[in-house]
Amino acid sequence: MTIEKEPVLDDVLLKPLVEDALAEDLGRRGDVTSQATIPADMQAQLQIKARQSGVICGMDLARLSFALVDANIEFVAQVQDGETVAAGAVLATVKGNARHLLTAERTALNFMTHLSGIATATRQIVDSVAQYPAQITCTRKTIPGLRIVQKYAVRCGGGRNHRLGLDDAILIKDNHIAIAGDIKTAIEQAQNFAGHLIPIEVEVDTLEQLEQALEAGVSLVLLDNMSPEILSQAVAMCKGRAKTEASGGITPETVRAAASTGVDFIAMGYLTHSTTALDIGLDFSA
Repeated sequence: MTIEKEPVLDDVLLKPLVEDALAEDLGRRGDVTSQATIPADMQAQLQIKARQSGVICGMDLARLSFALVDANIEFVAQVQDGETVAAGAVLATVKGNARHLLTAERTALNFMTHLSGIATATRQIVDSVAQYPAQITCTRKTIPGLRIVQKYAVRCGGGRNHRLGLDDAILIKDNHIAIAGDIKTAIEQAQNFAGHLIPIEVEVDTLEQLEQALEAGVSLVLLDNMSPEILSQAVAMCKGRAKTEASGGITPETVRAAASTGVDFIAMGYLTHSTTALDIGLDFSA
């Protein structure tokens, strides 16, 4: 499967994240270990290396981590976000003041290991369902403050993004329905509220709810916590009437069963809240 390279995020979006991370790490006294053990004018060269195979993400965050500590540090990238690398691959070379290199090290690696883990897991899941039409999407189950880069990592792995925030679209969920009174009322009120540019999706738990949603004229339904057998029936009901999205605790072990039902999309909170970091390190080279 060919994965198109995802355009990088602008530095203006990334810089505040890196500044906050560096400020948290530096605290009130800065990097006292490097100050205590390394001469102030010593120079060094190090390499960022992948210790596991996987899909890389977070190169610009790493670059900014070094640049914000010391603008004179030379950062030479060997790969781009979205590329698959083997264990041992050199991802970038950094050269400059040794103290400053080590001060930025952990912030750079924290971003890269976390986001590369998301991208790698996404790619594995996308590949596992490649024979089916379903597209893999993430959710809003993200770490506060990191949503934009976590969702970027999903795209780097070949997945798609669900809502970036509450203002993207109307998604009527079970509590909205319960408070509104019933599914028909909730949909009608949403349709009256939405302009022509606001899409409406409705979450349903049963085939009875699904039929009510379809009769109300929604074009996208979220099929929540349904077994593969019920999902298949739901997809059949929606043919020519609405797009379908499966959700609800879907994991790498269960995603193929969901995809085999013919759903259009599969929403997986797993991608941003349960993936494992990719092992990436910074090694002294000269």
